[in-house]
Amino acid sequence: MARGTVMLKRRLLERTAPLIALVLVAAACSSAASPSPQASAPVASAAPAGSTALILATTTSLQDSGLLDVLVPAFEKASGYTVKTVAVGTGQALTMGQQGNADVLFVHAPTQEQAFMDAGWGVDRRLVAHNYFWIVGPAADPAGISGMTSAVDAFKKIAAAAATFVSRDDSSGTNTKELSLWKSAGITPAGSWYVQSGQGMGPTLQIASEKGGYTLTDTATFLANRSKLSLQALVKSDSSLINIYSVIAVNPAKWPKVNAAGAKAFEDYVTGTAGQQIIGTFGTDTYGLALFNPDAGKDYSSLK
Repeated sequence: MARGTVMLKRRLLERTAPLIALVLVAAACSSAASPSPQASAPVASAAPAGSTALILATTTSLQDSGLLDVLVPAFEKASGYTVKTVAVGTGQALTMGQQGNADVLFVHAPTQEQAFMDAGWGVDRRLVAHNYFWIVGPAADPAGISGMTSAVDAFKKIAAAAATFVSRDDSSGTNTKELSLWKSAGITPAGSWYVQSGQGMGPTLQIASEKGGYTLTDTATFLANRSKLSLQALVKSDSSLINIYSVIAVNPAKWPKVNAAGAKAFEDYVTGTAGQQIIGTFGTDTYGLALFNPDAGKDYSSLK
């Protein structure tokens, strides 16, 4: 990781445009460093053509689940690139791409991703994998949602009971999904029962556990942290809770300094045989089941 940081600093010194802020996530696995939703997107510097350094802007769920701890080193070994991982909410990762501060994105908010592509900020968006969102909460289940098959109806019961709900409130893919569920339920959540963490998935789960509250989580992060939590998966049979991950290269026509070759190499790897095998088997040794379902080569419509 030190070698990647040195290379990144060297690239930053070469840029002619002034940078207003610099956020280097030297330990992206530290979920406590997740920025608040009010913070501007981290500023780094995309790599010049020919560089072996690559900036990956990605979601905290991929970091907190532990997948990137396996996938990124495997890619580095196979490709010769050195990856600097910046784990933030998907909204902030997309902003980094829009500002030319990342080379490639690994994110999970399809509607926001499509808007990013339509605006011309990204190229070559590829389907990588999916898992699901679950509503988790305390065993006592004060709202009585256990076993429900409709996440929207479960949200209605949580609000009616004024049961503690912890929101990430960070413009992430998970937060985007949560807000869409409240909208479908016809509810604008507010009040002391609705807690906004402004943090990543790992810390948000911990807060929900400590407060005996509910939250929406991706399955991978929940299962990876389950032993440390006093939470149970209560609603997990709603097919609309599918959680789709994509990889997107930042458009070099917008930002000529991005490492387009490195971005393509990363895309090729995570959608190729070796990367898909890592993704499809991750978690089986530890949790007895895969935390992600590999989807490279499929059409997005097949997952709806």
